Amino acid sequence: MPKVLILTYYWPPSGGAGVQRWLKFVKYMRHFNWEPVVYTAQNGEMPVLDESLQKDVPAGIVVLKTPIWEPYTIYKRFIGRKKEDKINASFLNETKKAGITEKISVWIRGNFFVPDARKFWIKPSIRYLTEYIQKNEITHIISTGPPHSMHLIALGLKKKFPQLKWLADFRDPWTNIDFYEKLMLTPIANRRHHRQELSVLEHADAVLSIGQHMSDEFAAIYKSGVGKAADKFKVITNGYDDEDTAGAAVTKDLKFSIAHIGTLVKDRNPDVLWRALKEMLSEDADLKNSLEIKLVGKVDLFVKEQIEQYGLTAYVRKIDYLPHNEVIREQQRSQVLLLLVNNTKNARGILTGKFFEYMSSGAPILAIGPPDGELAAIINETRSGLISDFEDVKGLKENIGALLRGTFPKADQHAIASYSRKKLTERLCKLLDAM
Repeated sequence: MPKVLILTYYWPPSGGAGVQRWLKFVKYMRHFNWEPVVYTAQNGEMPVLDESLQKDVPAGIVVLKTPIWEPYTIYKRFIGRKKEDKINASFLNETKKAGITEKISVWIRGNFFVPDARKFWIKPSIRYLTEYIQKNEITHIISTGPPHSMHLIALGLKKKFPQLKWLADFRDPWTNIDFYEKLMLTPIANRRHHRQELSVLEHADAVLSIGQHMSDEFAAIYKSGVGKAADKFKVITNGYDDEDTAGAAVTKDLKFSIAHIGTLVKDRNPDVLWRALKEMLSEDADLKNSLEIKLVGKVDLFVKEQIEQYGLTAYVRKIDYLPHNEVIREQQRSQVLLLLVNNTKNARGILTGKFFEYMSSGAPILAIGPPDGELAAIINETRSGLISDFEDVKGLKENIGALLRGTFPKADQHAIASYSRKKLTERLCKLLDAM
């Protein structure tokens, strides 16, 4: 089988959303005649650990690891955190509002660590992998970001080995990501980000994104910078793994449980949901005895304060981070799964990874986001749930009522099956074959 070298910062025992996509691709690539070789950090700064994911790593696979130096020890000391504390992603503040030290550190991160805090690993990785490629029959390389330093490692290898076919995979945008403006970039740092992004788009043989909207954005950046169109921009969404959902049946929650799985940051706070639930509780006495809001994962202090202001604290059950296998069971036992899209300029193109696992759980999805976005299109295609706009209290109340009464369309299992990880890996391998 031809060998493909996959550069990914996130790999088991790392947990969280960042590890899922390529762990699952790697799991099934041998089924389609590709042998993956994984390159990852030996001692990376991981927000969460999840040993349950080790079961998905194929037996006998080569996993290359080298040490990485990151400035997080200095960062933790600067903001008064302990060395063993984990660094939250996505500007999450669980216990206090961001102070001046956090804001200064964000400015330093944005302007001195371009494209990200893993930049010091780029040159050592290129040196190490140059020797490995010379001694092994590697024909293709794949880089997945963020962190986008992975793409710069691949760029360095592509320049050394022009014959290598390089697939650059984007799980999130680069300069179009929703928090880009929060980095407080100087004009110089902003230009560096854009220059690096364009260089990756220009030199990669194929550019893969998790959604069409993101892919179109990258194609537009490429065209404006290079001056020509290209057919190198491809889309393979995230998905779900059939093996994750197999196993013992779970008992459904007795209460009308609305569960949000994952990190709930300030930008994702569903004010419209809290308003809708407050109104419905005043209108329906039975709902007061049956409602349960399950928040599984880390929750920003701002969100907690909003819940309290709307008088909903008594209905909330907070569950700390769960290993992935337990998350799957929590999804299956919940009555409704809450899916929130950040209300940002790129909202129409946001397709979170957990959405596809939600689809496979058997529980209907209650989504809040743009009704004309990619998420809405797949929800409608699969009939996997209901969606309403960010400020549509009336529409949201109607959707919650339909879920409460069970008067919503039955899911299209055939359409959902097209998003299985195994089928998506087959598409990936056909793309590699074509390259």
